[in-house]
Amino acid sequence: MTRIDAKFAALKAEGKKAFVSYVMAGDPDYATSLEIVKALPKAGVDIIELGLPFTDPMADGPTIQLAGQRALDAGQTLQSTLDLAAEFRKEDDTTPIVLMGYYNPIYSRGVDKFLADAKEAGIDGLIVVDLPPEEDDELCIPAQKAGLNFIRLATPTTDEKRLPTVLQNTSGFVYYVSVTGITGSAEAQAGNVGPEVARIKAATDLPVIVGFGINTPEAAENIASVADGCVVGSAIVKEIGEGKSVEEVSAFVASLADGAHRA
Repeated sequence: MTRIDAKFAALKAEGKKAFVSYVMAGDPDYATSLEIVKALPKAGVDIIELGLPFTDPMADGPTIQLAGQRALDAGQTLQSTLDLAAEFRKEDDTTPIVLMGYYNPIYSRGVDKFLADAKEAGIDGLIVVDLPPEEDDELCIPAQKAGLNFIRLATPTTDEKRLPTVLQNTSGFVYYVSVTGITGSAEAQAGNVGPEVARIKAATDLPVIVGFGINTPEAAENIASVADGCVVGSAIVKEIGEGKSVEEVSAFVASLADGAHRA
């Protein structure tokens, strides 16, 4: 059982929905980013998604693209991202960390080395948005064998024919992208999301977490009420990009977490 599996089991026992937060590793710099990540569990975050900065983030909107660029400009690398996770783990051995990014940096490092290093650093799961299920032998299956969850995205365009393929080797949870397009591009609507979540849950026992288009405590509550939880990324990254203090970012994250936990 991974930390992700354990977290969902604990939340289910408490009758609570999951609140997942995304931040870009190294944004605006390594030291501040580490402080922010360390503060997330205290703000009510159940699972941390840690963005791996990349030069060509095709699934991300301007907010997260800019965060990645700030991180790269400050010298953030795959290694320093793993170092950040390892540093976090010195104080917190229970909050799951999902590394979210693109395949190129992983491929460059070498899959076997990356998986060993990620496991040692305390990473629990991977979301690699540019590797389709047809490429599962490349990273997904080796990751599962190494004890890491491989989390797949489902979208409004994932039809009945495609869904079984998407779910086949997915573990940890299913990330449902509530809107078509890039991150931060539109607001999620519970009325649209609910039936889609039900459709996915009919095909898997995994928790379904909804992300994209959630930027207020009310939206977090509404979306979490029709799913197993929600993810907020762009809205938090925007606060960091505006130069808010760690305390201000934490307070904003806490308001979102409270919303999700009210669901």
